[in-house]
Amino acid sequence: MNVLASLLHPKLAQDDSSGAIATSPGIIGWIATFFMAIAAGFIIWDMVKRIRKVRYREEIRQEISEEEAAIEEAAELERERRMREGK
Repeated sequence: MNVLASLLHPKLAQDDSSGAIATSPGIIGWIATFFMAIAAGFIIWDMVKRIRKVRYREEIRQEISEEEAAIEEAAELERERRMREGK
C-alpha cells in the first residue's frame, strides 16, 4: 500500500532533503501529458484528413468546370462551322 500511496501522492513519500521529487510532475502528470499528446496527434490527423478532403473536392470541381467549358466551346465552334457551311 505504501508503494501505491507514494505513486498517487508523491509529496507524502518526499524527503525534506530531496528537491527532485518536489519539482517532478509525478507519474500522474506524465500519464496526463502522454494522453494529451496522443489526443493532439489524433486532432491533427483528423484536421489533415478534412483539409485533404476539401482540397480534393475543389480540384474535382475545377476539373468538371474545365470539362464543361471545353464542351461548351466545342459546341460553339460546331455551331459556327455549321453556319459557315450553310451559307
